[in-house]
Amino acid sequence: MGIKILSIFGTRPEAIKMLPLVKQIDATDGLESLVCVTAQHREMLDQIMEVFEVTADWDLDLMRSGQTLTSITADVITELNKIFAGYRPDLVLVHGDTTTGFASALAAFYQQIPVGHVEAGLRTYNIYSPFPEEANRSLIARISNLHFVPTDLNTDNLLKENISKNVYKTGNTVIDAFATTVQENYVFKNNDLKELDFASKRTILLTAHRRENLGKPLENIFSAVLELAQEFSDVQFIYPVHRNPAVFNTAHEILGNHSRIHLLDPVCVEDMHNLMNQSYLVLTDSGGLQEEAPALGKPVLVMRTETERPEAVDAGVARIVGVEARDIVDAVRLLLTDEEEYSQMSRAINPYGDGHASKRICEAIISYFDNREL
Repeated sequence: MGIKILSIFGTRPEAIKMLPLVKQIDATDGLESLVCVTAQHREMLDQIMEVFEVTADWDLDLMRSGQTLTSITADVITELNKIFAGYRPDLVLVHGDTTTGFASALAAFYQQIPVGHVEAGLRTYNIYSPFPEEANRSLIARISNLHFVPTDLNTDNLLKENISKNVYKTGNTVIDAFATTVQENYVFKNNDLKELDFASKRTILLTAHRRENLGKPLENIFSAVLELAQEFSDVQFIYPVHRNPAVFNTAHEILGNHSRIHLLDPVCVEDMHNLMNQSYLVLTDSGGLQEEAPALGKPVLVMRTETERPEAVDAGVARIVGVEARDIVDAVRLLLTDEEEYSQMSRAINPYGDGHASKRICEAIISYFDNREL
C-alpha cells in the first residue's frame, strides 16, 4: 500500500486547481489517492468533478442557505473528525486560502496528521484584503508540513515568516488543468455562448464579485464597462454573473439593457476556460484568472487595489487598475487602441508554470516521506 493522501476541497476554484493533482496522484506509483469534498459550493463543484471524471470518497454536503464563515469552519472540523476516526491518511492536502482549506488543515493538525499546502506563500500583507483569504492562507502556513509554492516570490514570502523547511517550487496546478479543459474548435455548452459572434467582435471577459468590491466599487466597475461598450462598437462584454444578490442585482440594474453586454449565469469550467481562450482581454477582480489568462496569452486588468499575485504584474501580463471608473476605462481603452501595448502584454511569459506542477508535487511528496523514514 502506498502513501495515503486525502485531498480536501469544496469550492469551484479549489476544484479546478486540485483535480489535476488528484489525477496525477492516482497515476503515480507509491501514492494512494482519496478525495473529500465539503461542497462549500455545491452545483459549481459538481460540474468540475464531472469534467475531470473524479468521484469523491466522502462528500460532506455542507452548503446551506445563509451559511457563514463560522458555520462552515465548525462544520468542516466536526465532520472531518468523524472521517479521521475511521480513516487516517498519511497526508492531507488542502488548497490556497478558502475557509474549507483552513478548517481542513486545522482538523488535520488537531489529529497530528501532516498537512500539505498547495498554492502556498501568496500574500498581500493586509489581513482584511482579501477577506478572509489573507488570514486563511497565513494560518494554513503555520500548521503545514509541506508547502507547494507556485513562484520564487511565494518562497520569499514564506522565508520572511521563518518557514523554510519542505518548501517546494512547483508552478501552479491551474495551468495543468488546461490540458483537460481547453480544446481547439471547442463548442460551447452554454446556449447563450453558442449564439455569440466571436469572429467580428473583440470579446472582453468580465468577472467581478469580490467581497471588498461590493457596493460603490462594483457600481464604479459596471459604470466603466457601460461607458466602454458605448464607445467601442466592435467590442462585446461577456459577464458570467455571480449569484450573490449584491452582485446580481447591481449588474442587471446597470448593465442589463445593452445589446453588447451579455449577462450570463455562471458557466461550467470548460466553457469558462475556452471563453477565456477566445477573448481579447480579461477584466477581473478574481485571483485565479490572473494566473489562468496569461497562460492563454490574454492580458489581465485587475480591478483591485492590491494583489497577492504580483508576479503577473512584474512579468507584464497583468496590471492593477483599481476600482475607480475613470482608471478602468483608461486602462481598457489603451489596450483596445494601442497594438504595441496589447502585444507586449499578450506575449509576455507566464510566470505561473509550464503545466507540470502536479507531477512536481507528487515527486516532492514521495521525497518527503522517503527522507522522513530515514
